[in-house]
Amino acid sequence: MKIDLTDTTSSKINSGLVEARRAIGTGAIGMVLTLVIVTDEGSAYDALKAAGDASREHPSRILAVIRRPGRSPRARAEARLDAEIRVGSDAGTGETVLLRLHGELAAQAQSVVLPLLLPDAPVVVWWPENAPENAAKDPLGALAQRRITDAVSAESPVEQLGVRAASYTPGDTDLAWTRITPWRSMLAAALDQRRVKVTAAVVEGESYNPSAELLALWLADRLNIKVDRVVTDGPGLTAVRLRTAGGDVTLERSDGLLATLSMPDQPDRMVALKRRETSELIAEELRRLDPDDIYASAVRYGVHKLHQDGPPVGHETVDARTAAGQRASEKAEAAGAAPAKAPAKAAKKSAASANRTQK
Repeated sequence: MKIDLTDTTSSKINSGLVEARRAIGTGAIGMVLTLVIVTDEGSAYDALKAAGDASREHPSRILAVIRRPGRSPRARAEARLDAEIRVGSDAGTGETVLLRLHGELAAQAQSVVLPLLLPDAPVVVWWPENAPENAAKDPLGALAQRRITDAVSAESPVEQLGVRAASYTPGDTDLAWTRITPWRSMLAAALDQRRVKVTAAVVEGESYNPSAELLALWLADRLNIKVDRVVTDGPGLTAVRLRTAGGDVTLERSDGLLATLSMPDQPDRMVALKRRETSELIAEELRRLDPDDIYASAVRYGVHKLHQDGPPVGHETVDARTAAGQRASEKAEAAGAAPAKAPAKAAKKSAASANRTQK
């Protein structure tokens, strides 16, 4: 069921939602959260389709905020709210409201969204594109317990990771991180089977792929090792190689569907590792609404550290610590040698006095 409301208000939208639910005989009691999608007309269809598919696992009220500030001075001066309400089969298992904010109202989206939030339910805000630099300080982001961005949609995806690290607030996450969940799970399971020390790692993937960079950051942060990035033609992530004394542990995927897990002294195994749809990524993020401390640690590690020579910054090797200790000892000896000249002179004077006394 669809209801179009032109030049309306939040109060009339709430009344329209109640009317639509009564018409099809459903209630709002089964919805578990409010998902706010901040998008534009060009990305609205794909974002709503992904959110609708994810709502089959997480029934929710979906509010799509589409800003239309206008191009002419007259259009920018007006303030109008148009809404489209979808309930039933047109909205997955929840209900969807498209909010088109015209003119000056486009800058006051939080005042429109706030009365439409489900009471006593978590709020999640998702920016499919054009995410703010600091999601937590954005007026809409401030309403949410969970804020989802996507570095892939940025003009410079790898640099975007630095922006996310600088502005990170508990509750932030990025779909570039969600995309590597199967990779992290598979690599952790492989190391559980073969308990060996990893000395280095190589992550292979497309250029400007933030998921590949995040996976390398995670390995460098958790294993305290040097991780090299190798650029390939893709698609996406293509391989991870963990260097150990007994041989490499390799997880390689060339077609975006199946991967091969290779371990020393064991036969190769084929594992399902397909590239997932956006709806699956959103559904995964909605399963947990608490802060992701592992993501925070990985993204804050710093992309620039992946391309430096020597051991990772902040992690000295044994040789480096030994050299530092030797330098400290040499400085201490040099500092202690200078005052030793004074006692030597005093000893000479005492010897001369003793000779005079004997004479």
